[in-house]
Amino acid sequence: MTRALFRLIAVLGLSAGLSGCGALAYTAQSLEGHVKIMAARRDVAALIADPSTPPALRRQLAEARAIRQFAVEALALPDNESYRDYADIGRDHVTLAVYAAPEFALAPRLWCFPAFGCVPYRGYFSEKSAREMVAELRRQGLDVHVGGVIAYSTLGWMSDPLLSTMFGPDGTALAGLVFHELAHQRVYVAGDSAFNEAFAVAVETTGVEKWLRAKGDAAGLRRFEVERQREADFLALVARTRDELASIYASGEPPEKMRAAKAAAIERLRANYRRIRDGRWGGYRGYDGWIDAPINNAKLAATAVYNARVPAFLRLFDLCAGDYPRFYEAVRRIGGLKESGRADALDRAKSCD
Repeated sequence: MTRALFRLIAVLGLSAGLSGCGALAYTAQSLEGHVKIMAARRDVAALIADPSTPPALRRQLAEARAIRQFAVEALALPDNESYRDYADIGRDHVTLAVYAAPEFALAPRLWCFPAFGCVPYRGYFSEKSAREMVAELRRQGLDVHVGGVIAYSTLGWMSDPLLSTMFGPDGTALAGLVFHELAHQRVYVAGDSAFNEAFAVAVETTGVEKWLRAKGDAAGLRRFEVERQREADFLALVARTRDELASIYASGEPPEKMRAAKAAAIERLRANYRRIRDGRWGGYRGYDGWIDAPINNAKLAATAVYNARVPAFLRLFDLCAGDYPRFYEAVRRIGGLKESGRADALDRAKSCD
């Protein structure tokens, strides 16, 4: 699975409005995990100047600082203290995101939080707590999926740091993550994850392209465009499988027949993926982990939430002539509509204004 599909907000539950033992335990582990990360922060400029900083990390931090400045100057993203500190968290992911969906439905289970609204996952800093939630959801007969998260956002409530999990072999992935998470600070519609994530992916995508062009990194831009095409191919496969499953679930067949049809549809997804991988992609295996691991409604729902509306936002960005402030204002205006008309307004937009 590529990192592109794991760019999520880990909901922290930062509100006394939550009640009940389970909610209190969830809030406690969230606050504890976040506080530990905040306590581990170190100023990026100070780390770059510190002679004891490993050279490889110094180079990464210098690029991160340039990316952060580019976000302000070229993408009109918030000029605040977020992503100006660094924390080495000593593990491969910062949180685990738990998703759930019924066995015969694609709509994800929602969890609701004051200020954040309802979201289709719960984010856990504690692996033990995440596994306990997974076990409980499975006891309820739900499909469950757990994804490792490499970045999260407090939506500007706090100064989010750069995390060691955000750094890859080059700065392209880091630029995408920073642009994505800062976009959540620019526009966020409580309770509409599909809208929020697709908007942030659109900012991420256009921002990375602009960043690579500004650096004169033609080779990096070509790699990025190839990766985007592969991701589009993969998401199209997943979308077709979701459509097939939706027809199965609407058929009214007995559960055992739907269960068999569901399993067959998932196996067709795997077979179709391997044909594209070994043909059009020339053997690229970057999605093998996703395909080879268990696939269920929760996993398919997680993928759809973060990608289904991206083309509509990219079209709106073009209507705004690539002007980020105008684009943000248009997104904010559409986001202010009632949820029932929001997606339709986005799809039918004829101009930026």
